[in-house]
Amino acid sequence: MPTLMVSVSGIRGIVGDGLDPHRITKYASAYADFCGSGKIVVGSDGRISGEMVKNVLTGTLLAKGNDVIDIGICPTPTVLYNVKKLKAAGGIQISASHNPNEWNALKLLNSEGEFMTPEQNKQMLANLENAQTNYKPWNKLGTLTKYDEGLKNHLKDVLALKHINVEAIRKRKFKVLLDCVNGAGSYVMPEFLEKLGCEVVKINCEKTGVFPRLPEPIPENLNETMKAVKENKCDLGIVVDPDVDRLVLITDKGEPFGEENTITLAVNFVLSKVKRNVVVNLSTSRSVEDVAAGYGCKVFRSPVGEANVVLKMKEVNAIIGGEGSGGVIYPALHFGRDALVGTVLTLQQLLEFGGTLSEFKNSLPQYFIAKKKIEIGNNADEILEILKTKYSNEKINTDDGLRIDFEDHWVHFRKSNTEPIIRCIVEAESEKDAEEKAEKYLKEILN
Repeated sequence: MPTLMVSVSGIRGIVGDGLDPHRITKYASAYADFCGSGKIVVGSDGRISGEMVKNVLTGTLLAKGNDVIDIGICPTPTVLYNVKKLKAAGGIQISASHNPNEWNALKLLNSEGEFMTPEQNKQMLANLENAQTNYKPWNKLGTLTKYDEGLKNHLKDVLALKHINVEAIRKRKFKVLLDCVNGAGSYVMPEFLEKLGCEVVKINCEKTGVFPRLPEPIPENLNETMKAVKENKCDLGIVVDPDVDRLVLITDKGEPFGEENTITLAVNFVLSKVKRNVVVNLSTSRSVEDVAAGYGCKVFRSPVGEANVVLKMKEVNAIIGGEGSGGVIYPALHFGRDALVGTVLTLQQLLEFGGTLSEFKNSLPQYFIAKKKIEIGNNADEILEILKTKYSNEKINTDDGLRIDFEDHWVHFRKSNTEPIIRCIVEAESEKDAEEKAEKYLKEILN
């Protein structure tokens, strides 16, 4: 059965078995109608199938009368940034994020240079069947422009962010091990770090678009990378996913800094300069709240997903936000997860801290997260209702599944949109405690 996943995040599938030219044309046509007339920015994360997808996509958009600005192989945040900068009607990044080589996707943006909201997504999908009936005649087709400045402008404006002292970072001469998993990061991260005066040790930075390992930047996929940080006596390791919206750090000891700690570090740095609200999703570490409380600032929580975090950030006028998967959203530049922004905030924070990354990690609140999932058939809603009733005396949030906060831990239950499973995420003050509590909750679900 062909694999195609359609969600608020875009259209994702296995190339040749779900994501094929027919479906690309179908969704691109509906997206063009949603955008209306105007230019659409298109980029790609460099994976092998990107060229095929881009040709079909571009042809469709031109046939609908839209002008296409092709910014080439680049990070997803570069597309977000350029939609706003170029005042485009929309933007599409061709990237399946951390999915393996055989996958690709269309990440769909609105005219604000942000991921489409659930309402906008619904509006687009409502026109899916009619969208392929109104192509333009020969003299009203769109035009295609190759725009090489897109990546350069993004990089330049990241380096110009307020509170970032580029000269001081250069003088520090950080030694950085960089792993771009041969994706879009290979086209920008080495140059970016060199502009910051870093000595860069590169692994998996070839511009092949073929991932040499599983591309999700989680510890079990990064054994060789962590080893290389220690062997090369680096100050830190920087790992990005194929489309460079997630930043994962490795300490000077060759150990995981922790995905959750990336956003905690960014929040700590930004709030040390400006005191304002923070937004993270419901599955993100409590350490963000601890750090924000130290500055007298409030943390708001949103449902999981970048678009949801951004909506909440706008609602509460947050200065910084993100997700615990290594996604930093800093609206001083744009409303999207951006590993380039996360990197420069990290280096400035380390510079001001004066110690090593492992020492900085030890200075943060210490929590541990356990993640489990369980198959439950089609009665996920019923199970969540039972749990909600059982724990009704605790602090409860039902914006996205069920999150329950206790004094010594929290648990977040979420049903999957694509599989008959419930995900269970627990954070506690020790690894053992987190694992034991997660197992306890799984048993409750089974019962």
